[in-house]
Amino acid sequence: MFCRLPLFCITILSFSIAANAQTTFEQKIPGTTVTISMTEIPAGNFLMGSPANEKNRKDNEGPQMQISLDAFAISTYEVSYEQYILFQDKNSEPEPTIDAISRPSPPYIDFTQGMGKQGGFPANSMSPYAALTFCKWLYEKTGVFYRLPTEAEWEYACRAGSTEMYPFGKNAKQLKEYAWFYDNSDDKYHEIGQLKPNAWGLYDMLGNVAEWTMDEYDDNYFTKISNNLNNPFIEPNNIRALHTVKGGSYQDEPETLRPAARLKQNPVWNRRNPQIPKSKWWNTDAPFVGFRIVKPLKQPNKEEANAFYDKHLKE
Repeated sequence: MFCRLPLFCITILSFSIAANAQTTFEQKIPGTTVTISMTEIPAGNFLMGSPANEKNRKDNEGPQMQISLDAFAISTYEVSYEQYILFQDKNSEPEPTIDAISRPSPPYIDFTQGMGKQGGFPANSMSPYAALTFCKWLYEKTGVFYRLPTEAEWEYACRAGSTEMYPFGKNAKQLKEYAWFYDNSDDKYHEIGQLKPNAWGLYDMLGNVAEWTMDEYDDNYFTKISNNLNNPFIEPNNIRALHTVKGGSYQDEPETLRPAARLKQNPVWNRRNPQIPKSKWWNTDAPFVGFRIVKPLKQPNKEEANAFYDKHLKE
């Protein structure tokens, strides 16, 4: 229920093969003790959208189309406060460094709902602009290009090979094993990674906090992408564009947590400016929305990466 540079240093910790056969690695944030777990997702094709006979299907979820995607890595968990606060609050870095990244000032509202910013809770209430700026900050730190997932990448990663209503099948009663939602959340988000992962080892893809995508929301998404089904992406026109939100949250009913479900960013979330000094681009009144990050396995060069951030973060 949504109401809702010198030389770069690339530090990658140990590689491992998870039980689900997906390659995982840890991206260290230089100058800190913090890492971000990443899971590699293979290139492939999948049926995106909801079949016409799927229960609770909405008009904006199809018709289903065969999508082709390049390989990428996606964060195994939703970005946590421990990771995000290093970007949000420069003084939180164990070894502060000088960088040219603009950052939000801490909000005057407690978006943690009293649970605090330690203990592995998902970061929340940032705008898509702030989430993408986190990616740019991480690029400046590591030399590795990161961004938000596209709608197609997000759904592909969430489904993990499933063609059913949920990644685990059709039985909504199993949802409580994989997701925090209205029935089991006690109306709050929970620590990341506490429930079962999907078949590709990704946690909390459904429920807990919903997640930003790179795409500008469009009711006619499937019509718009029909001429380009290879790595489809509806590019936002500017930072005021309303993005697509995926995954459902701790506030939602099971039908909102289907991989095919699509939600439009609501301008009401930005009605109040929860920050001093004022800057409506950083935070939202949306404790039910967070994000995870993507690393394309085919990395852009430095010029391409900077052009991408300049284009999508230009005010």
